[in-house]
Amino acid sequence: MNDSKKTTKKSQLSLRAQISLDNFRHRLAHLDALPQLTLLGLISGVLAALVIVLFRLAVEFPLNFFLEGGNENFEGLAVHWRFLLPIIGAIILIGITSLFKPEHRQISVGHVIERLNNHQGQLPIQNWLLQFFGGITTLLTGQSMGREGPAVHLGAGIASQLGQWMKLPNNSLRTLVGCGVASAIAASFNTPMAGVIFAMEVVLMEYTIAGFVPVMMASVTGAVVAQYIFSSEPIFAITSIQINTLTELPIIIIAGLVVALFASTIIRTQLWFNEKKHWPMPVRFLIAGTATGVIAIFLPQILGVGYDTIESAILGKIGFEILIAILFAKILATAISSGFGLPGGIIGPMLFIGGILGGILGFTANLFFPETSSSSSFYVLLGMAAMMAAVINAPLAALITVLELTYNPHIIFPTMLIIVISVVATRQLFNCQGIFIAQLEANGFKATGGPVQQALIRVGVRSVMDINFKNCPTELSFARIKTILSQRPKWLTLESNDENKTLLAAADISAYLDTLEFEEEDMINLLEAPCRKWQMKPINEQSNLYEARKYLQEDKADALYVERQTSHFLSPVLGVITMDKI
Repeated sequence: MNDSKKTTKKSQLSLRAQISLDNFRHRLAHLDALPQLTLLGLISGVLAALVIVLFRLAVEFPLNFFLEGGNENFEGLAVHWRFLLPIIGAIILIGITSLFKPEHRQISVGHVIERLNNHQGQLPIQNWLLQFFGGITTLLTGQSMGREGPAVHLGAGIASQLGQWMKLPNNSLRTLVGCGVASAIAASFNTPMAGVIFAMEVVLMEYTIAGFVPVMMASVTGAVVAQYIFSSEPIFAITSIQINTLTELPIIIIAGLVVALFASTIIRTQLWFNEKKHWPMPVRFLIAGTATGVIAIFLPQILGVGYDTIESAILGKIGFEILIAILFAKILATAISSGFGLPGGIIGPMLFIGGILGGILGFTANLFFPETSSSSSFYVLLGMAAMMAAVINAPLAALITVLELTYNPHIIFPTMLIIVISVVATRQLFNCQGIFIAQLEANGFKATGGPVQQALIRVGVRSVMDINFKNCPTELSFARIKTILSQRPKWLTLESNDENKTLLAAADISAYLDTLEFEEEDMINLLEAPCRKWQMKPINEQSNLYEARKYLQEDKADALYVERQTSHFLSPVLGVITMDKI
């Protein structure tokens, strides 16, 4: 008896839990589910931050142990190690990547954008694992790549896995991915504002209140977790730098055009190497590792993320000729490594290249206009922001990133100017779009949808479905039909042996019955009623309106019924959707 009571109590608790979770999912299908999304932003922010902390420790701890003078001092390595380390890393990456099927080798920021636009933000765990271990190997072995690409993928992936595990509506999964990205950027670089803007501008590609608030919550959470474990100091500790005089504005405009020229060159060079993706993966990785190793023999500054080199450029510790050599060497090494698909990021290298180019422009400006030009360190910061903005087509994210990396508000005005010039010139003068979108399209992926698609993606099917329906068998008695119609349903859904169902308007059935005389016990086949019959097909309760419209168009169905798949205790049919609802 006691066991029976315990079983009954457990079933009741399970039912209540499933009803509560079902209500939670239902709210998330709406556009205004701000409290629920904010809570998910907090949870996903913590998870993403913990993953990034683990990722950073796995990279920084070994490098601090093996490199004298800090985890970025690859310059301190012996010459033979500068050559061998990238090659050893390439060989290890070949082994790791070979463990995964070709469809699971898509990684980094481009992969996140593609899955967000074409797969409702459902990121596979296999790609995530490759990014985690491949990214660690890439950074440990000094490849000419950054850590922000892995960070974005890892943060987005863990948030997506949370949403898939909870079986959340796909429209909320999109916001959840943005939360993971923001938290990862904040935890990786101690830049919470840049995390928010990057997630909205580069990944989600939209600005909405319902999206901003949860993403902000996640970004703040990521920054708090990272600052608790790592330092809260900015990456570049520099003194106040600002523009000397407004007469320097023409120099900044010319600098923006020069940055645009180099940005378009970088994009086209990387796409050229990307076209060789049909080469066997081991060949590509070995070429990238060998090229990096050969260059590093003469210019070890190109190894790793290179923030120490940027700081040296800011402080004016690198000569003009060396800056030029480093610039072209880094462009080549990054283009080969990124174009050939090594699991790293390109934003860090773009900050590096932009900073070095800015240092060169600063030297040149001071040579020809010594009285009006600011210090070369001023142009290093401008170059960093302009190059990042032009290459990834993210002007606001670039501005906030440099601001938070330096804690220097005095550069906002000139940085905005050079970003505008570099972005417009890259897009219009040199006809290059952002590298992420360009690379996706070059690889045959559809990167973005139109405004209609973006609007429909934000709304779940549960928020617009019609729940005023009654499910009934195809044949039933006249008395039973009258009882069902007395409850005033809008629709009748007819049961069938397969997944397809038939939809009838209750008003049509009522009018049909009024035209004939029936006895209470007479059996009536509703499929024989002279009225319109909608052929219905199922759609998952997690789907959004974009998917619903796609199903109606491609499956040639008249209507859809929303099918519950998350509970064994509740009705399997949640509601009805017709095209006019969409």
